[in-house]
Amino acid sequence: MLARVLSSSLIGIDPYLVEVEVNVEGHAFRYSTVGLPELAVRESKDRVISAIKNSGFRFPPKAYTINLAPADIKKEGSAFDLPIAIGILAALGIVIHEDLDDYVLMGELSLDGTLRGVKGALPSAVGVHEHEMKGLILPAQNAREAAVTGNIDVIPINTLLEAIRFLNGEQIIEPVEVNAEHLFSEAQCYPVDLADVRGQAHVKRALEVAASGGHNVLMIGPPGSGKTMLAKRFPTILPQMTLEEALETTKIHSIAGMVKTEGLVATRPFRSPHHTISDAALVGGGRIPRPGEVSLAHHGVLFLDELPEFQKNVLEVLRQPLENTEVTISRASMSLTYPANFILLSAMNPCPCGYSSDPRHECTCSSVGIQKYMAKISGPLLDRIDLHIEVPAIPFEALSSKEEGESSYEVRKRVQLARNTQIKRFADEPHIHSNADMPPKMIRGLCKVDGESASLLKSAITNLGLSARAYDRILKVSRTIADLSECSEIRAEHISEAIQYRTLDRQLWMS
Repeated sequence: MLARVLSSSLIGIDPYLVEVEVNVEGHAFRYSTVGLPELAVRESKDRVISAIKNSGFRFPPKAYTINLAPADIKKEGSAFDLPIAIGILAALGIVIHEDLDDYVLMGELSLDGTLRGVKGALPSAVGVHEHEMKGLILPAQNAREAAVTGNIDVIPINTLLEAIRFLNGEQIIEPVEVNAEHLFSEAQCYPVDLADVRGQAHVKRALEVAASGGHNVLMIGPPGSGKTMLAKRFPTILPQMTLEEALETTKIHSIAGMVKTEGLVATRPFRSPHHTISDAALVGGGRIPRPGEVSLAHHGVLFLDELPEFQKNVLEVLRQPLENTEVTISRASMSLTYPANFILLSAMNPCPCGYSSDPRHECTCSSVGIQKYMAKISGPLLDRIDLHIEVPAIPFEALSSKEEGESSYEVRKRVQLARNTQIKRFADEPHIHSNADMPPKMIRGLCKVDGESASLLKSAITNLGLSARAYDRILKVSRTIADLSECSEIRAEHISEAIQYRTLDRQLWMS
């Protein structure tokens, strides 16, 4: 007897339907799975058989052929356990649902028939809606995540027996309903605040400029100066995520199996990989490519602490996602593209020992050692970092002060106003969202300067030793500073402040 059940899988972040066809015949036991199944799918045989038996049903010795169509795409993961089990039971006449095409089924089976959570529930739910199907049957652990779409019936299942009874009409299971907007507003809360940081007013101002224009940042300072503390609070001053951004980010985290119980990523992601990370883990990869840290930081922040300690080949793979806001991973069998629109926030010491800029400690590094240390960061990568900020050691007076600085909420209000100005400015440019995205041609048109500002720029380039590539960076940052000041024109004071944020250029020239 032949039965057909629908399931779902993913190519990158895009869902596609998988037809699970089960044919049962004969009286000699044979079990085969075809349709390019990966190891986890082939191993479903023992899980499915044990789950069916432990749920109280016979598993007669027959020839079982399971086909996963389309057959030319590799199937991976354990989410096919439930549809395969239901397909077998339907072919045996135990599941008698008249039209199994109403639902898409997903779920990993334990040996006792209980269901475990799976990856990719949210993008699969989006695919079910796009195909205008009734609903999705999946483990209860994933129900809230899938129900965020709000367009389909999401049926939470705890055991294989529950799924059988629901499909046979013997048990009523109410669909999970989630008010996405209410959940989104409740989840927009950060556990940290910029007011926690004592002193460092200059650095806070620079981070406000970076958040306003979407600029990449490099912080340079001795150990203990607060670089990591500031970095962790940087997402709190970024504009609040929109629901559309939250859904897109949640899709990526869902594929990686990192969505929490609330079912929605509503705050800006903050990813901080260790410097021993591989290039494949950073940008994504594997035999079947999975999203890396740059994609998990989508619409958020990627923080690289101790930047020179990262392997050079690891840092170089950042160039494509920083330029294109996406990363393409190519393998012999497929090529996948994941979104990667993030702000790069990095930190480093000024020298190997860390104390060349700290008057309270003696630096033990040679000039050659410092040059080698700085040379670990390539010119092309520096070319994509708009702000270089000195983070000095915090004096005792600032540490002991009881006066709190501005809260993240107050800073974020100014950042949002500046971003609103840029949204209007780039309304006709779908691929440009902030000042940091402006190409050179657009910079010339939108970042015009008067005579005084031009004279200041010329002085900076010729006398301070700023590189030619710093010129466009200064103009873009100046445009952002002007937006923060609600000025339509770039003035000399905006140029002057932007020049201060090219610390590393000046140091390289002086060395």
